[in-house]
Amino acid sequence: MADKTQIQEAIKIQGEVVRKLKSEKATNDQIDEEVSKLLALKAQLGSDDGKHQFVLKTPKGTRDYNPKQMAVREKVFNTIVSCFKRHGAETIDTPVFELKETLTGKYGEDSKLIYDLKDQGGELLSLRYDLTVPFARYLAMNKITNIKRYHIAKVYRRDNPAMTRGRYREFYQCDFDIAGKYDAMIPDAECLRIVHEILSELDLGDFHIKVNDRRILDGMFAVCGVPDDKFRTICSTVDKLDKMCWEDVKTEMVKEKGLSEDAANQIGQYVSMQGGMDLAERLLQDSKMSQSKQACAGLSDMKQLFSYLQLFQVTDKVVFDLSLARGLDYYTGIIYEGVLTQTGATPAPPLQARAGDTLDGVESVSVGSLAGGGRYDGLVGMFDAKGRTVPCVGVSIGIERIFSIMEQKAEAEKVRTTEIQVMVVSAQKNLLEERLKLVTELWNAGIKAEVMYKKNPKLLSQLQHCEESGIPLVAILGEQELKDGVVKLRTTATREEVDVSRVDLVQKIRKMTSAV
Repeated sequence: MADKTQIQEAIKIQGEVVRKLKSEKATNDQIDEEVSKLLALKAQLGSDDGKHQFVLKTPKGTRDYNPKQMAVREKVFNTIVSCFKRHGAETIDTPVFELKETLTGKYGEDSKLIYDLKDQGGELLSLRYDLTVPFARYLAMNKITNIKRYHIAKVYRRDNPAMTRGRYREFYQCDFDIAGKYDAMIPDAECLRIVHEILSELDLGDFHIKVNDRRILDGMFAVCGVPDDKFRTICSTVDKLDKMCWEDVKTEMVKEKGLSEDAANQIGQYVSMQGGMDLAERLLQDSKMSQSKQACAGLSDMKQLFSYLQLFQVTDKVVFDLSLARGLDYYTGIIYEGVLTQTGATPAPPLQARAGDTLDGVESVSVGSLAGGGRYDGLVGMFDAKGRTVPCVGVSIGIERIFSIMEQKAEAEKVRTTEIQVMVVSAQKNLLEERLKLVTELWNAGIKAEVMYKKNPKLLSQLQHCEESGIPLVAILGEQELKDGVVKLRTTATREEVDVSRVDLVQKIRKMTSAV
């Protein structure tokens, strides 16, 4: 048939395209794109028996996670959630999609990446782009004026995925926010302390936390001669300084966004500055910056912030950096970003965190952004009919990037994918019922235990399973043990064995696994 012949010819041509890209050592993203087209063509042919052939692949910009990867993820989540709870946060959840109008106009130039859904019963819906805007909607809708909350969930971006660079269309965000009217900089300092605790505990490598203030940025733009209507777009360009050199950033400002060269040069002098409380004090005396009330307010708060950070014992890792911009429209005050630094290292594949986070590291200096956030005092008021505001400050942990680094570390290690504490095995045949009785006793006592699903498994294969799976203890039943009312308890790592009375078994297992 003609159609089938045409498809076969198209498959042949597409196969050549894939082979050519591989021979030319094209990027994995380009190859994946063309392979997807090839698989789709092959699926159109169907199989010889007339059944439909499925294209077995995940949707573009998504991935599966195997048990080892999930074990690493669970460990990371547990560390982060423990920290959030230590600081008194409670958790909430929101729908994976929102009314389109809820999300529109909150993300600046990134709004084009929002996933819009088809009309569902008269409602125009979009998949959530981050967890911050849904949180603000939740506060306004429920008239909540203060809360300390964390939220871990998937978000969606209609980005052009680059899987090798870790850019996904579906990925986790991990947010902590403090909402409410409090004295300046105390909640902000605690958010920075949280970033410090998490990055220290995960032990990913050396890091520092860059801080700036949106008011300082806006004041800087004003005194440098940036027109009011260009503040946000110039801010988005400055936000690229982590992955572009100053000359390229300046070119984009002048050539693409119409900023005068003089204004760009003045901005360049300021964005090269880094320091601490001393820099804030110096800028308050600066002849230009001191002309802006907005900048002075931000600089005064920056001084206050560093005084609290000293009390929280985190100033060794925090740097006031005027190049930090973060492109999101909703930030109104302090902004910050946790960056992994590793001298002489090859950058790890960057993964998405919160919108505006750094996505590309600079070799030998920055491996990439691991956390980001800031103050957004006006966002809740955008949803309130009377414009009532709820001041908010928060941080998002760059969970996908952290997963990537931890997974790389775990490749060389043996990672347990289950939490089984003891395997109940038999030394002879025809002891299935006794094994099932004992494993039931252990389950009833809350012990994590399992048996092999065979009537008469070989003892060696049962012991090998324990070693391969990292199960720390083996409870061995034999005819002699049953007569004596004992269980032979074997430590997998050392292969040492000890007879334990059946009545004392649960207590002995708890004692031996408490340190595991």
